[in-house]
Amino acid sequence: MKKSLGSEPEETFDTLFEGRLKIRQKKEGYRFSIDALLLSHFAEPRPKDRVIDLGTGCGVIPLILIFKRKAETVIGVEVQPSLADLARQNVSLNRFSSKIEIWEKNFKELVKQSDRGTFDLVLSNPPYRKVGSGRINPLEEKALARHEILATLEDLLRTGHHLLKNKGRLCLIYPATRTADVFQRLRHFHLEPKRVQFVHSHPQDEASLLMVDALKEGKTQIKVLPPFVLYKPGGQYTPQAEDLIR
Repeated sequence: MKKSLGSEPEETFDTLFEGRLKIRQKKEGYRFSIDALLLSHFAEPRPKDRVIDLGTGCGVIPLILIFKRKAETVIGVEVQPSLADLARQNVSLNRFSSKIEIWEKNFKELVKQSDRGTFDLVLSNPPYRKVGSGRINPLEEKALARHEILATLEDLLRTGHHLLKNKGRLCLIYPATRTADVFQRLRHFHLEPKRVQFVHSHPQDEASLLMVDALKEGKTQIKVLPPFVLYKPGGQYTPQAEDLIR
């Protein structure tokens, strides 16, 4: 469901899970996509895990994890002040202020600003387009969220390794075309891929997205999960996609 806010036409008021989770977003700025739903579904926090989401945007991933009771508390980190402010509004709107904290900063600064080994699970749906590859969106909010302008994949993995406890986990979603880059850089930072799942729009399509769960200082052994397919041949959502959105 989506509607414009009467006094603030630049924002929309959206809902998930049959209207039970409420999310304000910029109408023209960066908006969350199905990537966030997929990553929230793929991640499997343990009950007592300390969880942090790097590049949280409007806070959608922490909101989903708390709403679905997958985590007790979550920290969201967002560099853009406009999005960090929306994330705080959404936390308050859903009455999750005691469970979600929003940090307004560039996540790569955490290597110097945060203690090493303090989190059990790091999540990220990060900027993934290399600068110089394709047209950069003229809207700054979208450009910073999609292109590696303020932080790169290497910055993300360096930060994740710093923040994670030994045997802590990093889960991210990334374009499938960059699978080789992801695996190479994960191992460079001693983050061993343990679970992998590819996302396909239709059964006959090539994979569009990669979801990976990596273990800090883990041993070499990987489980490739069955593909996650979004649409049936007729264009309707598959049962697993329906389940995800519902």
